[in-house]
Amino acid sequence: MSEEKIEGIDYFVDLQPETDDFLSTVLDGLSQSQKTIPPKFFYDAIGSKIFDKICEAPEYYVTRTEIALMKEIGEEINSLVEPKSIVVEYGCGSSLKIRALLSALPDPAEYLAIDISKSHLILTIKEIAADYPNLRVGAICADFSDALDWPEQARSEHDQRLAFFPGSTIGNQTPKEALEFLTRMRHMVGDQGSLLIGVDLKKNTEVLNSAYNDAAGYTAEFNLNLLQRMKKELDAELDISNFEHDAFYNEELGRIEMHLISQLDQTIQVGGQNFEFKKGETIHTENSYKYSIEEFSELAQKSGFAPVKAWTDADNLFSIHYMSAV
Repeated sequence: MSEEKIEGIDYFVDLQPETDDFLSTVLDGLSQSQKTIPPKFFYDAIGSKIFDKICEAPEYYVTRTEIALMKEIGEEINSLVEPKSIVVEYGCGSSLKIRALLSALPDPAEYLAIDISKSHLILTIKEIAADYPNLRVGAICADFSDALDWPEQARSEHDQRLAFFPGSTIGNQTPKEALEFLTRMRHMVGDQGSLLIGVDLKKNTEVLNSAYNDAAGYTAEFNLNLLQRMKKELDAELDISNFEHDAFYNEELGRIEMHLISQLDQTIQVGGQNFEFKKGETIHTENSYKYSIEEFSELAQKSGFAPVKAWTDADNLFSIHYMSAV
């Protein structure tokens, strides 16, 4: 663990995974019968910028629907959250969603952002610190799916900690992983804490497939950037043009799956190891599970959160849940 001084920021704790973690994960994932690489490695500086473009794509309803819903329910959120709360955002990405929340809250005391992309994280917290001068702002650069302790630099005298996890990122985890993660989040916020979380809903398959196959090709670019990152950081020997993006809704498992499909029989080399691909063989890069309101409420209750209120947009595309620790 190391603490960095960043102008205008109260504290910055750097727990960013080393490149060796990326290499070992890639080597392990490509050695499986179903080759796989976890989606957390999408978010280098380039990947984070591409994801911002995805969020603006007309087919990708998630971001604009969630932000509009956040603004719509702002008064209700204000009535549920205590003044002087500490807001802990997991996977901060851009600052759009946290702005909607901070604007709704009654005089928040502190904002703690957690994200794996260091450059993106620094950009976000600098923006928030500049625009909210009375707010204490800190950050942890880390893989938020790992177990994290409350940083000693953050205030601890306030009982109320509000975990904020927007964007339906919880869907990237299997239900088992999501339960484990929510349990760790419950530990982070403590017995007086609460959770505000975005959850994508089950819906028309055509809408889902379109959202992950936007016409501008941003999602394809985002997926393929994983291979570009392997070439740049791991000196992988591969031809990116030999792979194509594929995303589809697996109705049986209730999830979008993203893959990189090999377009021919080929061999790639990473970390001194060779990996054989048959034509049509894939690297599974992401899941995005969709839930009903009831399904997610049941899952969260097992982790130590009690449902208080759930909201959906008029088209029932997306949901936001407020839950309290029990």
